Amino acid sequence: MIPLTTNQHSFFLSISKPTPLSFHPHFLQLKSPFSFFSLSSPTDSNLVRVSNFEVSVFNSDHEEEKDKGVSIELHDLSPNGPVYQKTLQLVECSMFAALTGLVYFLSNSLAIENYFSCFFSLPIVISSMRWGVDAGRKTLVATTILLFVLSGPVKALTYLLKHGIVGYTMGTLWRSGASWNLSIFLCTIVRALGAVGFVLISSFLIRENILALITINIHASLTFVLTASGVTSIPSMNLIYTLFGILVLLNSGCFMFLLHLLYSVFLTRMGMKSSLRLPRWLERNI
Repeated sequence: MIPLTTNQHSFFLSISKPTPLSFHPHFLQLKSPFSFFSLSSPTDSNLVRVSNFEVSVFNSDHEEEKDKGVSIELHDLSPNGPVYQKTLQLVECSMFAALTGLVYFLSNSLAIENYFSCFFSLPIVISSMRWGVDAGRKTLVATTILLFVLSGPVKALTYLLKHGIVGYTMGTLWRSGASWNLSIFLCTIVRALGAVGFVLISSFLIRENILALITINIHASLTFVLTASGVTSIPSMNLIYTLFGILVLLNSGCFMFLLHLLYSVFLTRMGMKSSLRLPRWLERNI
């Protein structure tokens, strides 16, 4: 019989010298939610290095184009830019048209048109001399439309025939550097045609031939003068028509000469003497 033996296990608590913690790259890893900050071996392919980051650079061409566009806009809005000059031209033309339309409307309403009629063509001439023939045409059209709205078609046509076309013709000739002789001659013809056109329009509106009444009165007056002088001959109607045309041209020529003289002095005082082609006698006296 084999005796029962109890094996007693001995538990030895061995305390040994602690080994230093090894900071080898293979063992040290920082576990964090951001995997791109993990530190691993230098040979690891997933290593993110600071040298791998690249600074994002904007497209220099785009910046140059943007700067170029801004510079072009600033150049256009400068006092010598085309946009600024065109805007200034439109503003001046509109202001001249508004002023002319208002003065013409008030002068007709107060029956003082004869005192201001010599100034109705001046804004068109100033616009043509400052900005060119196109600006004069814009002022003419704007003034005519404004008078059409304010006073109706009759007043608008009256202004157009008696003052508007005359001012546009004068401004065009002065802008092109034409001489005074040519300018006065052409403006006289335009003024005379405008006066005859105004008479014909008035005749159509009142249903009466005003031109025939004028020629008949001239014929009667001339016949009375010849009879009083002892002349028994009676002038023909063709002679009366010729005399009527000569009188209209003479009246228009005197008016345009005074208008040239007045506008020349006025524009000279405005500092536009270098743009004018004045006669020598007038240039010496101004």
